[in-house]
Amino acid sequence: MVAISKERSWTAWLVVLLLVVITLTVYVQTLRHDFINYDDDKYVTKNPNLLRANKPVGMPALKWALRSVYAANWHPLTWASHILDLELWNTKPMGHHLSSLLLHLANVLVLFCVLKAMTGDVWKSGLVAGLFAVHPLHIESVAWVAERKDVLSTLFWMLTMSAYVSYARSSRQGSVPRLSRYLLTTFLFALGLMAKPMLVTLPFVLLLLDYWPLGRIHFSEVVPGERDYQGRVARGRADNSVRR
Repeated sequence: MVAISKERSWTAWLVVLLLVVITLTVYVQTLRHDFINYDDDKYVTKNPNLLRANKPVGMPALKWALRSVYAANWHPLTWASHILDLELWNTKPMGHHLSSLLLHLANVLVLFCVLKAMTGDVWKSGLVAGLFAVHPLHIESVAWVAERKDVLSTLFWMLTMSAYVSYARSSRQGSVPRLSRYLLTTFLFALGLMAKPMLVTLPFVLLLLDYWPLGRIHFSEVVPGERDYQGRVARGRADNSVRR
């Protein structure tokens, strides 16, 4: 048993290494990219709420992020990530692209861990995470600085799923689900909403996870009262056949 556990552990680390290599190989080129004049200026390079005289505003910008709707969005956590990048890199594009790349890499690894925890299958989980890493639909989110909200909200999506799986597993075998895990799930979900409101769809995904692979919902089960009804129908059919 110990040998099997060690073998699975080494396999998981091998998959993690492969995912890191694949993701960096595809997206490391974005570090050479510049800002573009479509929304990057509105979000970062010419945003008067984050920059004044080409210098980061700092703490006042965080207060603005929490209170204001700007560029048709209220996503203070996304603004906070841009503010942090400006503090670290000012308007050097490489640093901003690096943050997006690292967030995407984190998403890939967390997805692998969540799938592995739910299914127990290392290689299949790695395959799905690998497809997620290099899927063409993610190129825009990683390579475009203004789409930071996508990679950031996805991170909290994955973390929320991970916390929910832990909460759901704690209720197995008759044990009482831990309130702390439920609160953690709710907290991560709230942070995700503060990165991008699109996460309002996440609870529906959690319901799907309850069906598979968590197995907390079984649609094949007969609802209360239906079993008696089916029994009466069966007896009625039997009586009719006897009379005939």
